[in-house]
Amino acid sequence: MSKLADVFARRRITPLGVALACSDVAAAMPVVGRRLEPLGTAVVAGAWLRRNAPGTAAWLNGAATQIRGHTRIPPEDGELQALSDMALLGLSDEPATSWPAPDRLAPYLRARGLRSRYLHRSSVHYGDAPEQVLDVWRRRDLDGPAPVLVFVPGGGWLHGGRQLQGYSLMSHLAEQGWVCVSVQYRVAPRHRWPRHIRDVRAAVAWTRAHIGDFGGDPSFVALAGCSAGGHLASLVGLAPQDEYFNAELPAGADPSVNAVVSLYGRYDWTDRSTRDGEEFVRFLEQFVVRKSSSRHPDVFDAASPIKRVHADAPPFLVVHGATDRVIPVREAHAFVHELREVSSAPVHYLEIPAAGHGFDLTDRWSTQAALEATSTFLRGVRRRQAGRVPQVVG
Repeated sequence: MSKLADVFARRRITPLGVALACSDVAAAMPVVGRRLEPLGTAVVAGAWLRRNAPGTAAWLNGAATQIRGHTRIPPEDGELQALSDMALLGLSDEPATSWPAPDRLAPYLRARGLRSRYLHRSSVHYGDAPEQVLDVWRRRDLDGPAPVLVFVPGGGWLHGGRQLQGYSLMSHLAEQGWVCVSVQYRVAPRHRWPRHIRDVRAAVAWTRAHIGDFGGDPSFVALAGCSAGGHLASLVGLAPQDEYFNAELPAGADPSVNAVVSLYGRYDWTDRSTRDGEEFVRFLEQFVVRKSSSRHPDVFDAASPIKRVHADAPPFLVVHGATDRVIPVREAHAFVHELREVSSAPVHYLEIPAAGHGFDLTDRWSTQAALEATSTFLRGVRRRQAGRVPQVVG
């Protein structure tokens, strides 16, 4: 056994690598391969949780605390609205109005009802792969054409499903007369980077071309995402003409967007200056990109929104929780700083006190702040791009 272990060590073959290779083979099998793809996701998720046990435990504990009884200390009356107004200063010409009282339930507890009320069409294909599907949300009585939001769920580039994520935001906008699209995309480890970003761009291009059939206005398409979805949304917004990322788009397809909203997103795939950063890059190397950053630095640079900032970027709203234990808030600070240095469009930043990762599933106060800020931001951007105050749709 010791000789076998020596061989594994010399060739850098690890039990994790063997398990991942086996999952790749299983997923590639005809007929049953698709059903076996979750094996690879389970292997990667297990490895990530083991390596980042303290941060994962802290995040789970915080989320569980909120779910058990919403025991977070409520913010002072008007505190979050004041922060939101300051974050969006200069964008909105609307008269200030008080926010409604926050929902009494954690957002995830309302998910089923929201889906039942606003889901208009489910599992619409935007590509040929089984995973390339999207849901369309809108009011039943909508009288379009209505502005459009495309939402990209998170999942650590290992899960790209539409379940639960974005429900609060999409229902909030749908009630205001928007058409919303929730995108599912292919994920690691079965599908390596850049499959994720290519799928999201394909979904945006499909939306531009077909959303009119669902009452949407293709001339205004905003893009939002949370966590890994925030990374993908930011990258699509910053690099709409990237030939490598657009390699699978048909000629004439348009993946550009009018605005981007990133909720607790990732912006840097290269920073190894901290222990968390080192572990994150290693995770990308082993499971998402499946390449070494030292041998392929161009791949990791190109995938980092913070490396892609430029003067012609679309308007951005970045929202992050001050106590995020999964993606440190300093990453949002750095991205916003770099983007503001060069972008000619507005760059707004809302930092929510006491909010952690995934707050829009568990924290009703933080969720309300994000919803109100996002809708105000999008209305303001649309008004300025149209050169007029848009009429209420519906």
